[in-house]
Amino acid sequence: MTTTRTDAAEHAVHLVGGRAVAATGGRRLHRIDPAGSGRGTTVVPATTAEVTAAVDAAWAARREWRRTAPTERAACLRAAAAAHRANADRLGDLLTATTGRLVGQSRESAAVAADLLDEAATTGLGNAGRVLAGAPAGLDVVRREPRGVVAVITPWNDPFPTAAGLLAAALVTGNTVVHKPSERSAVPGWELARLVAEALPPGVLNVLTGDGETGAALVADERVALVAHVGSTAAGRRIAAVAGARGAKVLRENGGADAVVVDSGLDPRWVAEQVALGAFTNTGQICTSVERVYLPDGVADAVLAELVTVAEGLVVGNPADPATTLGPLVDRDQLAVVDKHVRAAVAGGARCLTGGAPLDGPGVYYPATVLDRCPRETAAVAEETFGPVAAVVRVRDFDEALALAGTGRYGLSATVLTPDLGRALRAAEELEVGTVKVNGVFGGAPGGSADPRRDSGSGAGYGPDLLTEMTVLKTVHLEAPPG
Repeated sequence: MTTTRTDAAEHAVHLVGGRAVAATGGRRLHRIDPAGSGRGTTVVPATTAEVTAAVDAAWAARREWRRTAPTERAACLRAAAAAHRANADRLGDLLTATTGRLVGQSRESAAVAADLLDEAATTGLGNAGRVLAGAPAGLDVVRREPRGVVAVITPWNDPFPTAAGLLAAALVTGNTVVHKPSERSAVPGWELARLVAEALPPGVLNVLTGDGETGAALVADERVALVAHVGSTAAGRRIAAVAGARGAKVLRENGGADAVVVDSGLDPRWVAEQVALGAFTNTGQICTSVERVYLPDGVADAVLAELVTVAEGLVVGNPADPATTLGPLVDRDQLAVVDKHVRAAVAGGARCLTGGAPLDGPGVYYPATVLDRCPRETAAVAEETFGPVAAVVRVRDFDEALALAGTGRYGLSATVLTPDLGRALRAAEELEVGTVKVNGVFGGAPGGSADPRRDSGSGAGYGPDLLTEMTVLKTVHLEAPPG
């Protein structure tokens, strides 16, 4: 979003080869605090020459880093994790000021990033290959080796865990990295990556700020062996087309329109709280936010009455105030998308039970919104709204809800709320999504892995299988010389 500055600090630095390098580009990206304070940041995007310099540094550092003992690489990540814990509050406050995320959630997000760095340091010491059953006089092994230079391109909405997970997986397996955080959260992204880079040899991790133009130059560089991208489906497709055309590996976690399937026999208040948690946390700006709610006719009225009460009980305000429970959207571009989807749903026959229009005053605020009887084809159901909107589709029963939840463009995750173990197991089998959650819209043990489906992307985005994605296999056959 380009807008008039009021009190904007300039961020005009990249991290290349272990040094902070002044940005030289002429373009400027202006970001304003979405809470309405008038403060903001001006970001100077990396030029094509600066992208090339960052890849040069990663390319030059790759041989020495891949030869570094895995225990030493893990020690670097542990040092980075300690630095993140020490700076978690500062990082969280930066994220709140930049994107409007609630301060408690922002600080927790920074702490989770430290956990992911530690987790990779441990997991990265695991499987490095296998020994084959060959001839007695020979030795056959399959080695896992780093791919080389990895580009990591991350989003604004939850940048700390996303970046930490991808960076840690690439680094612990011996790759060097060029990282571009989203221009919507450039300063928090830069600070997180800088703390990681300070624990590494020069050139192993390089950080660029910039927008899609910067990212396109990075993806096009022939020396980048793998691109890991978390962001919109449109951007992911462009990346896959360019990188795939030259044979590079691409990992994508892209858009989602996650569903909740509600069964009968549950406490309506508990169901409403689960739906609200999924739909309104971070103002609905999470990749796995609840966007589609499938309610059987027999329970819909009771659940909706409770959901409206929960939505109207949220406290809208400054995200830096711990009393606030619903902060702003990231910018007015996102506000326009949310408002457009809600208006289209109502025009198509949906009933707005609460919310439904931008709030007056400074800042980019949209209230928690509940839409009943949404047409199945409306954008609030079929597309990614990325705002505090619970779009309810009424269905006959659990079977119809389950069938609809597994359809559509996206296949990131889905939640099933049911008291029936058999139905839970059936949903786990039938839902064509990367992650199925039963009786809890968020949560899960460390180490899980999932492949998004359809327009939500491809390739494992986290867990030990992400480490596997960051490597290539080589078979080695060894025999002793004669004599």
